[in-house]
Amino acid sequence: MSLTLHGDAWDRACADLAGQCPVMARLIADGPGERLTSHGEAYVTLARSIVGQQISVKAAATIWERFERATGAMTPAAVLAAPDEALRGAGLSASKVRYLRALSTYADAGHLDVDALATMDDEAIVRNLVALPGIGRWTAEMFLIFHLLRADVFPLGDVGLLAALRKHLTDLPDGTKLAARDAALLGERWRPWRTVATWWLWRSLDPLPVAY
Repeated sequence: MSLTLHGDAWDRACADLAGQCPVMARLIADGPGERLTSHGEAYVTLARSIVGQQISVKAAATIWERFERATGAMTPAAVLAAPDEALRGAGLSASKVRYLRALSTYADAGHLDVDALATMDDEAIVRNLVALPGIGRWTAEMFLIFHLLRADVFPLGDVGLLAALRKHLTDLPDGTKLAARDAALLGERWRPWRTVATWWLWRSLDPLPVAY
């Protein structure tokens, strides 16, 4: 079974990271008491992740609020019942509307088996979820982080993570993109708590904590 952040694991992870990495020690000290939180529902986490694809945390939060108002309830049935015009009016692109409807159809039919997913390792879960329209590796990794609270996820396709790594751990100038392979090497120092390191790196860039 993969290591998770349930119970006191978050505090243990932060202590381990702060003890071995000066960058993590500083970032963790800047946010006393803050921690990764989950919305508690698998469907909501996946829907939030779809909404948040390729946009800023602030923009995603705004669109999500409008999306909730447009549907009246954040359930698969309510999303399927909402007209396209209402969803587009919330700020969702046509492709995201299609992806959310595909996810809602899948979940409404009872196919989103969270208990079965929880027994799988991280890569098996990614393979399972990316079979759905509109869910790529990044979205699946957000599910691993924010719903299953898997402890060692390092989403190399995340723009914010790459920006924070560049800022705190390289001498690359602003605007220079950090290659994923170099980011992966930087992240090796934080095993088996790369999820926690990722969250603190995100937090260092945005006063609004990331939550899916």
